[in-house]
This record gives sequence, structure tokens and C-alpha cells, in this order.
Amino acid sequence: MKIVAFNPNEKRYEKLFIQFPFTLYKNTPQWVPPLVSGTKYWFDTKKNPFYHSGEARFFLAMNENEHVLGRLAMLENQHYNDYFNIKAAFFYLFECVDDFSIAESLFRAGFNWARERSLNQVIGPKGFSVLDGYGTLIEGAHQRASYGQVYNPPYYQNLIEDMGFTKRWDTMTGYMERKKQLPEKIFRVAELIQNKRGFRVRLFKTKSELKSIIPDVKHLYNQSLAEDSRNIPVSDEEMNILADQLMRFADPQLVKIIYKEEKPVGFMLAYPNISASLQKTGGKLFPLGWITLLHGLKYADSVTLNGAGILKEYQRLGGTALLYAEMYKSIMANPNYQYGEFLQVRDDNTNMRLEWENVGIDLLRVHRLYQINL
Repeated sequence: MKIVAFNPNEKRYEKLFIQFPFTLYKNTPQWVPPLVSGTKYWFDTKKNPFYHSGEARFFLAMNENEHVLGRLAMLENQHYNDYFNIKAAFFYLFECVDDFSIAESLFRAGFNWARERSLNQVIGPKGFSVLDGYGTLIEGAHQRASYGQVYNPPYYQNLIEDMGFTKRWDTMTGYMERKKQLPEKIFRVAELIQNKRGFRVRLFKTKSELKSIIPDVKHLYNQSLAEDSRNIPVSDEEMNILADQLMRFADPQLVKIIYKEEKPVGFMLAYPNISASLQKTGGKLFPLGWITLLHGLKYADSVTLNGAGILKEYQRLGGTALLYAEMYKSIMANPNYQYGEFLQVRDDNTNMRLEWENVGIDLLRVHRLYQINL
């Protein structure tokens, strides 16, 4: 067995790196493939904003026949390190057969790369930007993953923890079935704050209408979420990527922005869950995969809520109830939607956990972010 290290744009190994999970999860019904066109972005030093201030190294574990047995990406996000005044590397895109010796060889190679760059800790799985899925799945591997969320088999937890990694934090994904009624008090609070506090939710009917609120979403994300989630503020380029995702995948009726007069003060974003359609496409848009995805967007049986926040000075005033009430109405208005998934809330976010309890959201999955000192 050998470890091959390569830099972005080394085409010889990129395809092997991208293809490995398709082989590893060939008979795993819970795995949802990424769009292959999107995976090439990992290596694009010109178009991926990460490379403006960051560097990456990729690793493959291969046997004597050059069959891939594992992979790993190591990232140095200089902007992140400067923002939080740390010297961390991220590990990302880890995939491996159930063999600790192979995982150990990959991580040892990654640790050496980090030490050569005078980095003193490794955090992960954590990606190129705040828009990437992160964490290792430690509960809920028997369920199909949501689009954009990390899936891995249960043995990954042992492979990573046997390397000496410890928990940094866990994130929880919850769900709520259509047949479960939103508590009546949520609607009462929502009506009250609209009447007494002057909050209103802007509604959207077309994707073209969403273009106008991209600056508001960026402002709300950076002000309400970035510090709590230990992420650096999103850049204009990253927001353009989010805008592109909104234009391609969003149901406009599942985008909610709260305004106080003309000031945006809160938001909640949801998407039709296209996981089942992606499985049918095998991650390929051409020649006919795009038709399958369009069908999936129109007839998805669930929604994925992946982003919500309220400006600090407007929290605890009932804005969250208003967001949940309006989102619930939109979901119930579409008979195709049978349940909603609420992605990755940190385990130390006591306010959000309490809100889940009040609304009636049940636990579905748990992902763990790890750390290790070098």
C-alpha cells in the first residue's frame, strides 16, 4: 500500500479521488452522490474562492494494483486562521475502507503536511467554505442522507477516534412529519409580533424575485450566524455561489425573510430535498440527469431547512415563531411535502434546541466535528 500526495490541478489523480466514493458506496442505499460537476470545483484554483487565501493537498491510499482504498484532503484556510488567530488545518473528504492501518497512513501523511506548514492542530471534517457539509455522521447512518450533508458508515467514528481525535462539537439534524401539527401557540405568537412589533415576512413566488434579496441574506448570515457557528463571514464570491444554488434548487415559497419596516432582521431558507433524484442520476447531469433533477425539484416529498437566524438585537422577540409559522404554512400548501429536515444545529445552541422542543422537532442524525493537537 502506498500514499500518493498531489496538488490541485493534477488531473491524473483527480478522477481517482472523485470516483472512489462511487465505488465504496456502490451498494449503500443511504449514500447520496454529489454532482460530479461540482466536485471538480475542489481542484479549481481559479474559480474556487478558497484558493485566494488557502492551500490544499490531496492524498490517495492505493494498493499494489493502484486500486484506491482511501482518500483525504488537507486544507489550510489562511483567512479562517487569521480571523480566529489560530494555526489550524482542516481535514475533509475523508473516505476509507474499514481498515485502520490505511486510515492511519492517510492521516499521518496529512499531519506531516500540516506540521510542515507550522500548523499545530487539525479540525474536521470541515470544507472549503461555510457552504460545505461538515462533520462525521455518528448517529443515523441507516437513513438516506440529505443533499449536501455528509454520509459515512458507522466505522468511520472508530477510525477517526482511534487516531486520537476528540470531539470539538456535535451538530444535530431534526425532522418533523407533515401529520404533526405545529403547536397553536406558535401561530399566536407569530400573529402577536406582527401586530405589536411591526415584523413582516416577505413572500416570494418566482426565482427572479430571489435575486433582489441576496445582499439581505448575506448581511443576515454574517451578523446572526457566523460567530455562533465559528465560521468566518461569507465573502461576496461565496454568496454568489449560494445565490446560484438558490436559483437552481430553491422553491421561492420556502425562502422567508423577516423585515422590521425596511430592515431585514431574520431569515429561514429551505429547499426541496432532491436526494432521491440525485441517487437516480448517479451524480451526472448529462445526458438526462438534469431532467431527473427537475422532476425531483417539482415532486420532492420533503424539504430541507438549512439556514436560519435572527439579528442579535431582535432575538427573543418572537421572530423565530414567525419564521416557523410561515414556513409551516408553505410546506402544508404543497401536498407533496411529507416531512421537513432541519440541518445541523450545534449541541451547545441551547436556544435552538429549546425551540425544537417547543415546535415538536425530533432528532434524526448527529454529526461530530473533531479536533486534534499536533
